[in-house]
Amino acid sequence: MAGYRDLLRTPGVGRIIAAQLTARFPNGMTSIAILLHIQAVTHSYGAAGLVLAATSVGQAIAGPVTSRWMGRWGMRPVLTLTTLVCAASLTALALLQVPVPVYMALGLVAGLSTPPVQSAVRTIYPKMVNSRQLTPLFSLDASLQEIIWIIAPVLVTFVSTQISTVVGMLLIVVILLGGCAWFILSPEVGRVRIPRSRRSFGTVLTRPAVLLATIVGFLLIGACSAVEAGVVAAFGHGGLEAGIVLALFSVGSLGGGLLSGSIPIGRWAMARRLAIVTAGLALTMFSLQVWWIGGSLVLAGIGVAPALAVLFAMTSASVKFSDTAEAFGWVGTGQLIGAAAGSAIAGFLIDGVGAPGAYGTAVAFAIVGLLVSVVFVRGFPDLRHRDASPIPDTEPVRTIT
Repeated sequence: MAGYRDLLRTPGVGRIIAAQLTARFPNGMTSIAILLHIQAVTHSYGAAGLVLAATSVGQAIAGPVTSRWMGRWGMRPVLTLTTLVCAASLTALALLQVPVPVYMALGLVAGLSTPPVQSAVRTIYPKMVNSRQLTPLFSLDASLQEIIWIIAPVLVTFVSTQISTVVGMLLIVVILLGGCAWFILSPEVGRVRIPRSRRSFGTVLTRPAVLLATIVGFLLIGACSAVEAGVVAAFGHGGLEAGIVLALFSVGSLGGGLLSGSIPIGRWAMARRLAIVTAGLALTMFSLQVWWIGGSLVLAGIGVAPALAVLFAMTSASVKFSDTAEAFGWVGTGQLIGAAAGSAIAGFLIDGVGAPGAYGTAVAFAIVGLLVSVVFVRGFPDLRHRDASPIPDTEPVRTIT
């Protein structure tokens, strides 16, 4: 832990981590708040699902697009514009009484304007710390983001059910505006300028490491979403068990991420970490007892944040600095699509065979992710003897003759 103490003593690191976590906190609240609010207004879970799907589609499309805009117009203008539009859309969703197609349109706009804070901060990190500290910083970031998924859903569910769904939606708007303002006004955001990329949109996916990070992120988050659906299906109607089990999943991830921060990342790092996730998820198939599922998910969680840290490090190390924001945007889009796919497939199987169907879905996603990381191991960069900093941008330099 001494390495993390030194890392947090680096000027600005603690502040930017806290600011970006606050700005991203609504990410853990929006889906469930929209679901609860639209269902309360329309009295239809089907309508709520359509609005939520439109929001997710918008987020998936926006990831690489708004991230690339930051290289063209600057981080602060893009973050400011998207924050204001997103806040306005969520406010309209909360306050207006309109037909479902209009709610879907507002959800789509809210998704499209989701501020690209994650891409921005992971582009800033390599400029804040030395090369030795970058991989631990990615591990710390991947670990601390679990705080969002532990606290945010519980908070917004409590407010929405105990006060009102409108207040729950407006709470998201307040946190979004405050957190993004803190992040946008942070000195580090003003100091780092992303060079404009000279490559066409999407070219970054031709980098094997970026493509693998996108695919593996899709499969990893798909597995996590499926198991979350299984936990809710198994324990969601009987008390606090579902919340406790999912909290254990996140606590395992938090601990695993903190412990793995100093471990060098070689080509087999992803396979080893996904093997832990797969083993833990496979154990959920043997019993539906709450203590067994909780223990299994603690083991699975130990590999989640370390695997995400590998994704962040390999993405950063494999592209030029001007392409980092777009690359992280594609990786984020892969994770969003994975979350939607994992939840959808698990939902169908829950209707058919119950919670074991969701756990089976999670195991299947994890096994495919493990196979990809083994079969295509040569596509993963070896970072044991180099840092995870982006490739410097070079350009012709005029000389006087």
